[in-house]
Amino acid sequence: MGEDKKKLSPEIKEKLKKSFNEGWRKDLRKSLPAKERMKMTRQDMPERKPFQRNKDFEEVNQGLNKQAAVKEAMRCLDCANPQCVRGCPVGIDIPSFIKLIEKEKFLESAQKIKETNSLPAVCGRVCPQETQCEELCNLRKATGKPVAIGNLERFISDYERGKGKIHIPKIPVSTGHKVAVIGSGPGGLTVAGELAKKGHQVTVFEALHVPGGVLAYGIPEFRLPNYILDAEVDYLKKLGVEFKMNIVVGMTKSIQDLKKEGYKAIYIGTGAGLPRFMDIPGENLIGIYSANEYLTRVNLMGANQFPEYDTPVFLGKKAVVLGGGNVAMDSVRTAQRLGAKEATIVYRRSRKEMPARVEEVHHAEEEGIEFHFLTNPVRYISDKNNRVKAMECIKMELGEPDSSGRRRPIPIEGSEFIMEVDLVVVSIGNSPNPLIGKVTPGLKIGKWGNVEVDWDTMATSLEGVYAGGDIVRGGATVILAMGDARVAAREMHKYLTA
Repeated sequence: MGEDKKKLSPEIKEKLKKSFNEGWRKDLRKSLPAKERMKMTRQDMPERKPFQRNKDFEEVNQGLNKQAAVKEAMRCLDCANPQCVRGCPVGIDIPSFIKLIEKEKFLESAQKIKETNSLPAVCGRVCPQETQCEELCNLRKATGKPVAIGNLERFISDYERGKGKIHIPKIPVSTGHKVAVIGSGPGGLTVAGELAKKGHQVTVFEALHVPGGVLAYGIPEFRLPNYILDAEVDYLKKLGVEFKMNIVVGMTKSIQDLKKEGYKAIYIGTGAGLPRFMDIPGENLIGIYSANEYLTRVNLMGANQFPEYDTPVFLGKKAVVLGGGNVAMDSVRTAQRLGAKEATIVYRRSRKEMPARVEEVHHAEEEGIEFHFLTNPVRYISDKNNRVKAMECIKMELGEPDSSGRRRPIPIEGSEFIMEVDLVVVSIGNSPNPLIGKVTPGLKIGKWGNVEVDWDTMATSLEGVYAGGDIVRGGATVILAMGDARVAAREMHKYLTA
C-alpha cells in the first residue's frame, strides 16, 4: 500500500548542506582520513549471556559505553553525499548527530536527533536499521560493516536520560488550534510531538489504560523496557501533549464527536490490531492464542506475574509459534521465559524468507529456540478436555515468487507428520483495526480494511482527517509508522495555519 519514500525533503536537504559546511565537521574530516576510518573495527553491542537472559525479562542488549560510542562514531566517513539519511523514514540528520558523538558533545547530539525524532530510545532498540539507514551506509558498501547507527542512537538517548538533562525545545505561543490524535502507538506519539512543538494543543486518545500502543502491548521488556517507553511519553507530556486513556474512538466517542468538541485536525493511528488465523480444524481449542492476545497478556497485563496480577496465561511446556516475523520471535522467546521446555518456531518458508530482524533470529537461536522451516500446520488435535495436545503438519517446498517477492510455499503430498504441543501462538500477521472505518461515514476504506490516504500528505477522504502507520499499511514497522506521522504532522500544520 504505497511506496516507501526514498527522496529527501527540501527541508532535510538544507539541514544536511548546512551541517556539512559547519567548520567543526570539516576539521574532523581532516583529523582522521577516510582510509584510517575504514580500518577501524565496528564496536559490538554488549549482550547478556543467552542461558541467563532466557529465564527473565531483563533487557538483552546492554548498550555501548562512552568509549565504545566515540570509537564507533569515528568510523563515520562524513560523506559529502550521505546515503544513510535516505534510508531513515523520519529523516534524522545522521552524519551530524554521529559527529557530535565523536566530539563527545553528547547532549548536543541528543538535541540534533530530536529535531526530527521524538522517540530515539525506542528507535535505537527496535527499528530495523540493517535494512534502512545502515543498509545505505557508504561504509557498508566499502567494507561490509556499516556504522552502527542504531546503537549510537540508543547510546545518545540513554545518555541524555541518564544525565537527567532532557532538552525541552522552546514552544511557540499557542496557536489556539486543537488537534486530536487517535491511538498512542509510535505514529500517534510522533504526530503529537511534532504538532505540540508547533504550538498546537494536542490531545491523544488511547483505548488502553497506558499509552504506547503496540510499543506497550506488543514488544516484550527484554527488547523494550517499560521505563524507556515511560520516559519517551513523559518527554511528550513536557512538550504539552495531553493523554486521555480508556477512550475507544469509534465506541466511546466518534470522529464526528471530536469535531464537535473543537478538534480542527484529527490523526488516526489505531494500528493493525485484528489478528489473522489460518482457518484450519481445531483452531478454537484451549491453548491456542493469537500473538496479539498472548503478548498483551504478558507485556501489558502482567500474566507472567500471576496471581500477583489478575490476568493469567497458559504456561505451556511444548510451545509452538507459527510465523517468521519479529512478533513471532517475541512470542517464542516469551514462551521460553515463561517456562516452556521446548519452544519452537514453525515457518512455512525457508530461513532466507523470514521477515524477522537478523538480530532477533540470532538471539532466539542463541537462547535455544528451535526452528522448523518449510513446515505448515493443517489441523490441531485435542485431548479429552478440549485442550490442544498435538498439531498435524505438512512439509513444504518453495515454488515461484508470489506478490511479496518471496517464493510461494507448496505442500509436499504425503509428508504429513504429528508434532506434540500444548501451547500454540499464531503470529501470521494482522489486519487494520476495523472499528473507526465501520462507524465513520465518508471515510474511504480499502479492500483490506485499511484507511485510504493520499501518500503525499497522508490525508484521508475526510477534510482535516489524516492517518498513517499500520491502519494504512497493514502490519509494518515502528519507524515506517513514524515516517508516515512526520508527513502527516507537516501537512496538518499547513492545514491548521492556512
